[in-house]
Amino acid sequence: MAVFVALGAFLMTLAGGWTAQRVTDRRHLVLGLAGGLMLGVVGLDLLPEALRAAGREIFGVPAALLLFVTGFLLAHLVERTLALRQAAHGGDEHGHRAPEVGLTAAGAMVGHSAMDGVAIGAAFQVGGGMGTAVALAVIAHDFADGFNTFTITSLYGNARRRAIGMLIADACAPVLGALSTVFLTIPETVLGGYLGLFGGVLLYLAAAEILPEAHHEHPARSTLLCTVAGAAFIWLVVGLSG
Repeated sequence: MAVFVALGAFLMTLAGGWTAQRVTDRRHLVLGLAGGLMLGVVGLDLLPEALRAAGREIFGVPAALLLFVTGFLLAHLVERTLALRQAAHGGDEHGHRAPEVGLTAAGAMVGHSAMDGVAIGAAFQVGGGMGTAVALAVIAHDFADGFNTFTITSLYGNARRRAIGMLIADACAPVLGALSTVFLTIPETVLGGYLGLFGGVLLYLAAAEILPEAHHEHPARSTLLCTVAGAAFIWLVVGLSG
């Protein structure tokens, strides 16, 4: 049953990616929406879950928040390192983004989708009701995952075929994650730490890359409205699945 439900997440992820690539003539709106979706996922979904699951504190600070800050700084460090390497090889550090950053970020999205599948499988091990609730939440926000995976990969200058490849990997990840629960169980504290780390990476991409790019050439009110709509959509998903 968990794998069957994960197939729904597979289809929803593909739908999100298909939507992102079909509206490239409104790139600033796509980026604005993606930034809002990512902000909503981090603040309204990942962080609350990470704080609940990770539990313990380290020197007076929740471990999930320390990992959240670590993820943010790690994403910044990776991007700066790749940008400087590109500049050293003749690229323009300020005019061109390193494609490797987009692939790394998309790879993190794939890992997150795999953990979604693990969550579905684990919830069904607890009971059918719990499994259904978790599955609905995962399927609802996998549209945003697919949308963001394609958008992030493309934003950093990767070819369309690479963006589609990462989208397909992201769509398959929940199914594989659900299958893995037949053989293993991930401790809740480990899962909470991972969510905190991933949340920091995602927030960096949204705040430092996606949203500035969205408003750079088109500082329009419609772009801002798309950002707000993206965050509000995640709030709606979290509220309905809670």
